[in-house]
Formats: sequence, structure tokens, C-alpha cells
Amino acid sequence: MKDTVRRPGVPRLGFARPGALRLGVAALGMLALGAADVRGQTVPDFSSVRSEIRSALVAWDQPSMAVAVAVGGEVVWEEGFGWADRERRIPATEHTMYSLASISKPITATGLMILVERGLVDLDAPANDYLGPAKIEGRAWDAAGATVRRVASHTAGLPLHYQFFYEDEPYRRPHMDETIRRYANLVTAPDERWNYSNLGYGILDYIIERVSGQSYMDFMRDEVFQPLGLTRTSVDIGPGLEDFTATRYATDQSPIPFYDFDHPGGSAVFSSAHDLVRFGMFHLGHDLDHQRRILSDASIEAMRRPIRESAPDNAYGIGWTIRDLPGGLTLQRHGGGMGGVRTELAIAPEENAAVVVLSNSATPLTGYISNLIWHTLFPDAVPKPSRPEVPDPHRLQREGILEDATEGRAPLIDFAPMPDLAGDWVGEVDTHLGPHRLALAIDDDGRVHVQLGDDLWTLLNNARFDGEYLRGGFRGDIGTEDANRTDSVLSLELRLRGDVLNGSVIAITLPNVRLGNALTHWAELHRRR
Repeated sequence: MKDTVRRPGVPRLGFARPGALRLGVAALGMLALGAADVRGQTVPDFSSVRSEIRSALVAWDQPSMAVAVAVGGEVVWEEGFGWADRERRIPATEHTMYSLASISKPITATGLMILVERGLVDLDAPANDYLGPAKIEGRAWDAAGATVRRVASHTAGLPLHYQFFYEDEPYRRPHMDETIRRYANLVTAPDERWNYSNLGYGILDYIIERVSGQSYMDFMRDEVFQPLGLTRTSVDIGPGLEDFTATRYATDQSPIPFYDFDHPGGSAVFSSAHDLVRFGMFHLGHDLDHQRRILSDASIEAMRRPIRESAPDNAYGIGWTIRDLPGGLTLQRHGGGMGGVRTELAIAPEENAAVVVLSNSATPLTGYISNLIWHTLFPDAVPKPSRPEVPDPHRLQREGILEDATEGRAPLIDFAPMPDLAGDWVGEVDTHLGPHRLALAIDDDGRVHVQLGDDLWTLLNNARFDGEYLRGGFRGDIGTEDANRTDSVLSLELRLRGDVLNGSVIAITLPNVRLGNALTHWAELHRRR
């Protein structure tokens, strides 16, 4: 049943900046490419953005893109471009379902907050209180500090993690208890730093399952997607939705076989531009047709409240990044990037606007088009972006275009003095199969040699120390079946704590046409006197 009651405390906001839009509420689904009046107010002309999308897709040889824009409680533009499936000649539309990658996180967080409102989950209780036999391990810290709130805001101390399972390969996703047992080790103290972790959102979707008594897929369908009228949204590809879903394409433009992961809550949602902009409008405080309220205003506000800085001018709340743009516009957003995926969802609560851009290739055009739309909406607050240069296709295939750079891709850098670290360090890196000896020999001039087990000493590539963390990469065999599924480099990120270095050794798949894995292991070394 439609909820027609306005939410107290969430006003229908206007546009405060000179020259910005001021719109009332009109019919949903309106398409406004040229300038038009809606209830006496001017809608911007999106025709130049439309032309730029078509031109850029051709220049970059990209398969498709879908966009949706909402202002003042109404959808003012939504459209698809290119091919959702090149081989079957299926065009993209605003109703084509795209893999969202990390935009799954604010969607999962919305489901989590439903359980919080029902008193079934306490954000400030240890996440371990809601897990089964496998628990988050603290190693050097008390795992009770890894609260649900900190897991949801990437401040619990959980590590970098992603692990993909392709349908044309023999490997299959393990039970979540096994993933937790192998990889849920705190690599920093809880609340010490912001550290993006897909594993954390895998843990949250498992908490949703255990607390609700439903599968994560069923709970999200019953408690989030259906109440919000999101008929083209599902965890993975829901039954009967296969023909409405965009094929994911690799950097060489070949179709990528279907894949999943051991962190569904962080990456597994599919949605259309039409549905996703309506999800954004819900978080702006609008009660739309065919939607009922699933969260209180207080919960929506709690999700967007900054918890910790994640980058300059960026902070992270519960499932959302809050970004202050140089021109004064504040965006509540999340992006997504993985094999055959690049997506953007952003809302501007003070300006009552939402923008969605989805692509079935890992292209930076998505962010560019999103910024161009925001510039079109608010030219005085958002500078006009420049189109990214078309890369050499061989370099594109070799390196990939991913949201997060890895140590294995960093260019070689010169040695820099490391007087605080000079000397010999000896310790262990732990895996689920047991520990390996790990040793470092660090010269005064910054040259770092590393030895794993009984292997020969080798140079730590790109070694650098910022006063807190020693980072670098080397080739080595950490000895686990997970790491050995792909050709990997071992990346170190160790924090100096007096005479102790501790933190992460990450097995990261070397660049390939397919996105591989990042598997983090706890390591601790002590200075040898």
C-alpha cells in the first residue's frame, strides 16, 4: 500500500544557489532532453550531455551506458545508450539491469538499518555477537572493538579483500564461515584508520542472514526492493531477469563469464538506472508512487552522518561516501568498479537531486559523465570536466581500469632513506594453513630486502615509508590454494609500532583481462637487536 504521509523533519528542499534549479513535484519518468518547463520552473537542457555520451562511447569503443537524473522529487531524464549485449544486439535502456559492484554497499546498509530499527541489531555491539562459529580475529587487538557500525564504515580494522569465482572455472565460493576463518583478521586496531574492505560488507550480509533467518537475497527482495518498487533490482540476477541484464565486458571487449564473490553484500546487486535513481530519491526523503517507507528519517540521517575521513574532502558514513566539491556542493555518493563494471550513484541532499550513471565496462567515462551531469545541473558549483583521453588499447588490456590501484601496478620509484627502519626484522606471516617466516633487511638508504620462508632474499619493489607504514611488493609463494589460483604479487603494508612492524601481506593477482583476487594475511615482525 502506498505511504502518502510526508516524512517529518525531511523538507522538500529548494535550490539555494543563484541560477540553480527550483522544481516542484511532477509525474515520474518524465524525459527532458531539451530545456523545458515543469510547473513553471526550468529543467536544464541535457542534449549536450546526450551527444557527449554517444560520442564518447564510440571514441572509447565501449558497449553501453544508462543514465537517470532526478530533481525536486521527479525523474527529469533517464535513457540508455549503446548495447547491453553486443552479441545478441540487445540495446541498453533505462530499465536494463547493470551489475552495480560497490554501489551494493549503501543498498546492503539500508537492509542492515531495517534490522537496527527493529531492535535486532545494535550498531555499537561487536559484529562477532551476530556471527556463528567463525569470528573476526583481533590478533594484536580486541576484536570486540570491531563493532557493526565500524564494519559498515570501514573503520573496524578489516583488510583489503576481494575474491572472484567465474562460472567457467572449477573454483566455487566457500561458505561465509570459511571466508571469515581464513581472512577476517584485523590488520589495524579498530577505529585506528579508514580501510576499505569488501570483506566487511560480506560479513554484514551474513549478519543480515543470521539475524533475519532469511537468505541475504530473499531479505533484500522482501524488505528493500519490493517495498521500494524496485522491480528491476536483485541480488545477483534474479529468476526471470536474465534477458534484462547487461553483459559485463572485459577491457579487450570480450564478454566476461558470470562471476560471483565471497562478499555479496559489497558487490552482488544488479539494478537499472530507473530503479537506482528511485533508491536515491528514497534517501532524499521522497515518498514515491509504489513505494512504502522502510526506514525512519533518523536512520537515513544516521547513514549519511560522517564517521571518519576517507580521503581529502571525503568522509564515510554507513554505506555512503560524503564528498565536498570545491564549488561548495556536497554529494552523498558511492561508486563501483570491477571486471566489466563502472557505476556512479550520487545524491545532493541540500539540492534535492540524484544522478545515476551505469556502464557494463570498466571505463572512466562513467565518472566523467556523472560529473558532466552535475555541472549541467549546477554550473556555478561544479566545474565542467574534461573528457578522459582514449588510452592505448594494449595498455588498457594489460593494466585494466579498476577503481582501486594495487601495489603490483605501481611504477618503480627511487629509494628514499628509512633511518627509523634500518636494520633487520624477523617475524611471521600467518595463513589459514599455518605461518611462514618473514624477514626484512633494510639499509640506511632505503633499500629493502625481503625473505619469505626459505626462499632466496629478494628486493622489495617500490619500497616506501611515510613515517607510519612501510609498503612495497615482491614475488613469492604464500602457499595457499586461494592465492595460487592466479599469478600474484605479495604486497606489504606494515605499520611501525616501536620495535614492531605489523599489518598486511596481500596476495594480489597480477593485471590480466579478468579481475583476480586480493587476499590479505596478518603479519608481524620484530626488530632484531
